[in-house]
Amino acid sequence: MSILNSKIPEGPLAEKWSRHKAGIKVVSPANKRKLDIIVVGTGLGGASAAASLAELGYNVKAFCYQDSPRRAHSIAAQGGINAAKNYQNDNDSVFRLFYDTIKGGDYRSREANVYRLAEVSPNIIDQCVAQGVPFGREYGGLLANRSFGGVLVSRTFYARGQTGQQLLLGAYQAMNRQIDKGNVEMYSRHEMLDVVIVDGKARGIIARDLVTGEIKRFGAHAVVVATGGYGNVFFLSTNAMGSNGSAAWQCYKKGAFFANPCFVQIHPTCIPVHGDQQSKLTLMSESLRNDGRVWVPKKKEDAEKLRKGEIGPNDIAEDDRDFYLERRYPSYGNLVPRDVASRAAKERCDEGFGVNAEGKAVYLDFKYAIERLGKDVIKARYGNLFQMYEKITDVDPYKEPMMIYPAIHYSMGGSWVDYNLMTTVSGLYSIGEANFSDHGANRLGASALMQGLADGYFVLPYTIGDYLANEIMTPKADTNTPEFEEAEKAVTSRIEKLYNIKGSKPVDYFHKKLGQVMWDYVGMSRNEEGLKKAVQLIREIRDEFWKDVKVPGELDNLNPELEKAGRVADFFDIGELMALDALNRNESCGGHFREESVTEDGEAKRNDKSFTYVSSWEYKGEGQEPVLHKEDLVFENVELTQRSYK
Repeated sequence: MSILNSKIPEGPLAEKWSRHKAGIKVVSPANKRKLDIIVVGTGLGGASAAASLAELGYNVKAFCYQDSPRRAHSIAAQGGINAAKNYQNDNDSVFRLFYDTIKGGDYRSREANVYRLAEVSPNIIDQCVAQGVPFGREYGGLLANRSFGGVLVSRTFYARGQTGQQLLLGAYQAMNRQIDKGNVEMYSRHEMLDVVIVDGKARGIIARDLVTGEIKRFGAHAVVVATGGYGNVFFLSTNAMGSNGSAAWQCYKKGAFFANPCFVQIHPTCIPVHGDQQSKLTLMSESLRNDGRVWVPKKKEDAEKLRKGEIGPNDIAEDDRDFYLERRYPSYGNLVPRDVASRAAKERCDEGFGVNAEGKAVYLDFKYAIERLGKDVIKARYGNLFQMYEKITDVDPYKEPMMIYPAIHYSMGGSWVDYNLMTTVSGLYSIGEANFSDHGANRLGASALMQGLADGYFVLPYTIGDYLANEIMTPKADTNTPEFEEAEKAVTSRIEKLYNIKGSKPVDYFHKKLGQVMWDYVGMSRNEEGLKKAVQLIREIRDEFWKDVKVPGELDNLNPELEKAGRVADFFDIGELMALDALNRNESCGGHFREESVTEDGEAKRNDKSFTYVSSWEYKGEGQEPVLHKEDLVFENVELTQRSYK
């Protein structure tokens, strides 16, 4: 029997959220002033939550490891944010957004959570417009929309190719207003290293001042984790180099179950790996697939000539180009979901049709859109993205096709949360990419920004009150208790242990080795033998890391290598759990592709009879096997079918 209680409200799907809000407890304005909330992370989820909670009257402490909240990785999002506004009059609706998201996630997410996300999505756009976010507009002044993968309507709002930056500036300004009013205390350059549990409730965190090296204690009545995903376990990803899964992992080790860790997203349009000295990869927005056509040569001899540099892409005749997404998926064409597009690119390259020197790239061509619309229109839509591509590759995409290849991008897995966004630890909440709740086995493009802002602006401010209403008589957290002392001691001991290994190899040496294992065996294609090998190799590399890592610099000072060592130590454990979860889930669904579970035409084949559940893992101690708990997924409003985009 599962011990998980998702707390999904009763009643019709379209009424669950409104009924839930009507039934949960509310904290009065006077009592809100007595209550403290810690928010860890200042991306779209964290910044919007901190601003909203402070506006309501709570006392908020916000933390980020960057030198400014606006440096959060949300700033890197390019293409747009989804919302069911139906501005294009193309028959969009809340239900259609809900259905597209459920189907895009390959039927591995909760109906109730996803419907709520779709339901509040229009409010996000209104909120952001009121903040001054400069969304793209049509000639008449109405907000413009573009299409994204996995849908047949245009519902994505955008600010050229820098939507994440503009949305984050809106949330950042709202939070800054509360900082100025004294309702938010901002702690930049502070990294959460542990969560403190007192009598079964989250009562604070232990954080390291990254400038001085000082270990500090912070108390509160509730803790909100909004620290993003764990994609950097692969070393090379589209994530910022500082992005990590450590905060969520420390929560896991204190009792917060970790859900669906094997569900990570491979983004199909990234600049391909070049050499072995890269430290990260660069995303090219999915919005480019609106006007760019994906192709490889039809003839292997042409692909071979391209790899050798004997010919260029413009030398390939029109009839000799294989627009393979349009050929395989005529209904959706180049706008199939990310997992489908990524696997198709890999398949073409594995068959010998890759077009760069390593044979690991396909073309994204704007020639046809430029001929149809003119260069000025394409420049207005994607100019900054084209400029970024040219700066990195020294190729002008107005004249030659872009080269793209799939790369690790997003984590659908994360802390298990109930309908209120609370983890299995009372008073500990997880929002945005840090939780598992909305995207199932594959996230649709432009839905990450939607979820982060939905959670922070329109969900958590309601649901956290239901818990805090019972805490109004609880005094402010005393950070001099044994629980805080024990947590600080454990953090200090771990840091000193890492620093004092005094080995011979830098942190990146081990991170790269881990990343290669993850990409080879827990990446785009997985099988039982490879996953078992991955678990074995991860354990071996981890043992070597704890014996031979070298952390230079000072212990009690600014030391980026020490920060990195702690994060990579957690990545070993996260990577192992990902492999164990992938091994357990003997089906293909979304971004999780098991070679043993494939349809006749090579598509992902789900096993609904055995795996229609959320995998939630419970930590049992160092060196102990984690315990799996299953939350059964019940579908009352959509029919489970084999996903097809043809």
